[in-house]
Amino acid sequence: MPHPKNNNIFLVGLMGAGKTTIGRQLARKLGLRFVDSDHEIEGRTGASIPWIFEIEGEASFRRREAEMIRELSAQEGLVLATGGGAVLNPASRALLAERGTVIYLRATIGSILQRTSHDKNRPLLQTADPRAKLEELLAQRDPLYREIANLVIDTGRPNVQSMVQTILDQLAALEAAHVAAGARRATSDTMNAMSAPAPTILNVELGERSYPITIGPRLLHDSALLARHIDGGKAAIVTNTTVAPLYLAQVAGSLRAQGREVVEIVLPDGEEHKTWESLNLVFDALLQHKCDRKTTIVALGGGVIGDLAGFAASSYMRGVPFVQVPTTLLSQVDSSVGGKTGINHPLGKNMIGAFYQPRAVIADTATLDTLPPRELAAGLAEVIKHGAILDAAYFEWIEANIARLVAREPDAMAYAIARSCEIKAEVVRKDEREGGLRAVLNFGHTFGHAIEAGLGFGTWLHGEAVGCGMVMAADLSVRLGLVDAATVKRVRALVQAAGLPTVAPDLGVERWIELMAVDKKNEGGEIKFILLKPLGSPAITTVPLDTLKATLSACVAPTEE
Repeated sequence: MPHPKNNNIFLVGLMGAGKTTIGRQLARKLGLRFVDSDHEIEGRTGASIPWIFEIEGEASFRRREAEMIRELSAQEGLVLATGGGAVLNPASRALLAERGTVIYLRATIGSILQRTSHDKNRPLLQTADPRAKLEELLAQRDPLYREIANLVIDTGRPNVQSMVQTILDQLAALEAAHVAAGARRATSDTMNAMSAPAPTILNVELGERSYPITIGPRLLHDSALLARHIDGGKAAIVTNTTVAPLYLAQVAGSLRAQGREVVEIVLPDGEEHKTWESLNLVFDALLQHKCDRKTTIVALGGGVIGDLAGFAASSYMRGVPFVQVPTTLLSQVDSSVGGKTGINHPLGKNMIGAFYQPRAVIADTATLDTLPPRELAAGLAEVIKHGAILDAAYFEWIEANIARLVAREPDAMAYAIARSCEIKAEVVRKDEREGGLRAVLNFGHTFGHAIEAGLGFGTWLHGEAVGCGMVMAADLSVRLGLVDAATVKRVRALVQAAGLPTVAPDLGVERWIELMAVDKKNEGGEIKFILLKPLGSPAITTVPLDTLKATLSACVAPTEE
């Protein structure tokens, strides 16, 4: 099943991520040999890993590890569980990427601590603060794991069989992509595509509603990839006047080449068109073309198109399948994942909609090349959000790499998209319908939605409003004693470095409060805010009115005389 680079599968990831447990079962399912590189080193030296670390030192162990990787990766037909630090060696990384399919098994710090709390065979964790050590290791190694990974699999679930089946499903999808690409080798365009890195495939785990997120360059050139998620004979592509000239002909042509009948629906562009009128244009086209319940709606565009087309899919004939094909950074890192669909109302943003999961998300990172700088910055707001509320190490990575992201460096952009999707997918898995935890994804949005509605939808981009809203939420956090002033400075500096506004418009205090009172998170008439406690951890709370007014006074631009 795996792509035949020596018919090997290499598992990488931090200690305690499940490489040995999952690797053994995966090898049995695939009829391959299972090898654990650490166990091989212990067997050949007659010494335990902790003893080697203590007597010879970590540098000596790393040399042994690199030799073992070089030897084992040259063999065929094995599932190899590598040590957590094997990727630190550049030669080892190159050999793993060249000689097999690399699967990054990713686990949260909490789950790793739970699994390793009584394990004395982890020399790097024999420290006074294992959590801090793991956070340090993750920040150092996570980009290296991703650099060579063909698949990224979250191992936070307790059901090993389910995780193994997810890997098997994703390997099958990866193999199908390789086969489809191989069939197109005759054209020079395809030869360029073949030189591109393999896509990253994540999975949103929701039982029977689970679906893959495929992230990579030039995915729209793979005519079979999208068609694989369309069961019926007809697809309706919903896009807008900006995206249509760039990608509609290519996507529609690919589907027609795969034998699908295609209906093209082009809507006006802009947040101000995320309305009942645009929704009815979609329904009109679906009915006029006699689309039935087996028709798949394809959302080709940014967050507005994704939300609107998804809501149409949830409602048309009481629900038809749909696929997200996001073309903006904001939609690739956030809005296309998780099944939130809807439209705006004059009194509030996204107040009318439904939770409705897509069949798949296909994020072609090459579409970001045509993204205007302002739209790119808007997407970076959601990238920053994910780090600020749920992953302090990721926030630090964004701080260190914000210039690379603004410059659209492919490696940095691919990492940011994948990590953001991972974070959101994990939150959605735990709380699909925003019963509690998922509300934290609205960090900065209470203020941001008020800005959008107060100025008129479309005046500020959604990401611009969220970026400014995060600065305001951080200011509110420090006023409540949840974070220190240095944290607020870091948030403001990063938002500004991304090219986003940090000073809010003056809507008037009473208007601000009126607009924030119309929010889906609110309960019993009280405004709820997502705040930082501390950076990397969220708090959901109400706030005293005088404290809220102090933040508004500090963060709002003064009225010009």
